[in-house]
Amino acid sequence: MAEKKTAARGKGPQRKKKVRRSFTDALAFITSSSNNTIVTVTDRQGNVLTWSAAGALGYRGAKKSTPYAASQVAESAGQKAYEQGIRNVDVRVRGVGPGREGAMRGLVNAKLNILSIEDVTPIPHNGCRPPKRRRG
Repeated sequence: MAEKKTAARGKGPQRKKKVRRSFTDALAFITSSSNNTIVTVTDRQGNVLTWSAAGALGYRGAKKSTPYAASQVAESAGQKAYEQGIRNVDVRVRGVGPGREGAMRGLVNAKLNILSIEDVTPIPHNGCRPPKRRRG
């Protein structure tokens, strides 16, 4: 006689449940290049909680480097952080792209309280030799 199998169908490997961590303070890193703007929200130890980029929101080409796209990126990352319980952020800005100011405006629009703003753009102390000037 054939025995019935009682194994559960359609169930693959068991997934770990996400551990719900509670934070109220975080760091927001805004990386603004001439082509894109990326906003990353981390806890105080540097573990990434959420992030967003202009390309991830559907902006392509020259539209990625606009201040409007940067504000949308920051607002998206800020809303995700707000849902996780974050209310206060220290902002660290890196780069000289057009999205610096717009990204900070987006964080404010996401109901986040900005405690401090710090510019962490890397500046060479006469390090590498710059490339030759373009001819043309």
